[in-house]
Amino acid sequence: MTSTTLFYIIVFIICISFIIDKVLDYLNAKYYDNPIPSELHDVYDDTEYKKSQTYKKTNYKFGVWSSLFSLLLTIGFLIFDGFEYVDNIARSYSDNTIIIALIFFGIIMLASDIISTPFSYYKTFVIEERFGFNKTTKKTFVLDKLKGLLMMAIIGGGILTLIIWFYKQTQESFWLYAWGIVTLFTVVMNLFYSKLIVPLFNKQTPLEDGTLRDKISDYATSVGFNLDKIFIIDGSKRSTKANAYFSGFGSEKRVTLFDTLINELDEEEIVAVLAHEVGHYKKKHIIFNLVASIALTGLTLFILSVFISNPLLSKALGVEVASFHVGLIAFGLLYSPISEITGLVMHLFSRKFEYQADDYAKNTYKAEPLVSSLKKLSKNSLSNLTPHPAYVIAHYSHPTLLERVKNLTT
Repeated sequence: MTSTTLFYIIVFIICISFIIDKVLDYLNAKYYDNPIPSELHDVYDDTEYKKSQTYKKTNYKFGVWSSLFSLLLTIGFLIFDGFEYVDNIARSYSDNTIIIALIFFGIIMLASDIISTPFSYYKTFVIEERFGFNKTTKKTFVLDKLKGLLMMAIIGGGILTLIIWFYKQTQESFWLYAWGIVTLFTVVMNLFYSKLIVPLFNKQTPLEDGTLRDKISDYATSVGFNLDKIFIIDGSKRSTKANAYFSGFGSEKRVTLFDTLINELDEEEIVAVLAHEVGHYKKKHIIFNLVASIALTGLTLFILSVFISNPLLSKALGVEVASFHVGLIAFGLLYSPISEITGLVMHLFSRKFEYQADDYAKNTYKAEPLVSSLKKLSKNSLSNLTPHPAYVIAHYSHPTLLERVKNLTT
């Protein structure tokens, strides 16, 4: 196989991925005007449903144009040897392999962020603002961007440095060391994400004593679940949309509730949502996802180790000097179809786990408040009540609202 053939394979993969994604988006959009299922008739009134349809259609059109721009930019960058240009810039500053890679990825990531910022700005301050969701100030928007870039430079740069260093030292077996680094990072993030990362972007405060905390404690005690770390996060700082999530395990497990969730739901509904989250923990879904993620990372790194030394990877992107960092990008583009397949499998497991967590909440607490909370949260975010089945399979990590309601009420 020649580098030219590999180049065309990469372009083909990018284009096919785009076409499949847009076909799924189109099929999903055709379902926007479907009537509301009878089980969900109380989610929207006529005015609200029209608003949700308009919101979905607006995001659909925006998604088509933004992704088309991204496609053309990517293809153009490949055709006009953009990676070679960036690689030459990086090499003009140093002869050190690690420094070259850090500069190379730094330029790529910074340029990508700058190019995507206008789209992110429009999404936040035009679309989300128009439909009453946006609470982000321009100052917060800019600070989030800067903090994100800084974290990417420190964490991403640190991990990349270690991986390349191990590659230089061990060559083919570097994937084992890289796997160990990524595994350690993944476990630490699962344990301490809420302590280390969240405070950089949001304020977290412990749930105050009162009837809500008493109800949560009573429920936790009834199912033998030690839950003393319950936090409220200022999600309203950025959006009116509500959420809740479970993080950590062992002594570091905690539940985080968005303040918007507290304002949107009554106490029975909040406890029902927490019961669902406890179900994930009790059913060991968090451990499964962690182990699966680590295993998939190991598989990916092993395959990478087999191909990374092949100079065809770099040459396929127009870079004559074979290098780890350029080969890494080429491998990522070639590996994307496998990533899509593993993503489909993980979505399948995720939807199954959501049913299990719903069943746990229904059996250990009540179904009715969970159903009403799901409906309120869907209304709050103008969710799509009639998604296309193929779109659900490809993109949904949760069952549809209709499927969850049917499961909870039977």
